[in-house]
Amino acid sequence: MLVIVVENVPQRLRGRLAVWLIEIRAGVYVGDLSVKVREMIWSQIEEGIEEGNAVMVWSTNTESGFDFMTLGKNRRLPVEFDGLKLVSFYPAEDQKDENAL
Repeated sequence: MLVIVVENVPQRLRGRLAVWLIEIRAGVYVGDLSVKVREMIWSQIEEGIEEGNAVMVWSTNTESGFDFMTLGKNRRLPVEFDGLKLVSFYPAEDQKDENAL
C-alpha cells in the first residue's frame, strides 16, 4: 500500500500522480505499486513540487509496519528514535514571533 499526500503543488504534478494512483480526496493518492515505481513517482514529485509539500507513506517490514518520507516546507519533521521513525514539530510561526518580543 502506498499513500501520497500533497499540498500547494502545481496542477501538472497532481495530474501526473493521478496517472499511477487513485486520488481519493483532494491531494490524497493511494495505490499498490512496486518499489521501482514508487521511487520513480517520488522523483517526479521532487522535480515538480515547487513551493508545495508532500509526504509519501508505504507498507514495509518494520516495527511500525510502514515507512515515510517528506518533502517541502512543513511544520512536521521525521526523526529516528530507537529504530522507529516518529514525527517532531517545529514551533508555529506565531509562537516564534511572540517569543521574540
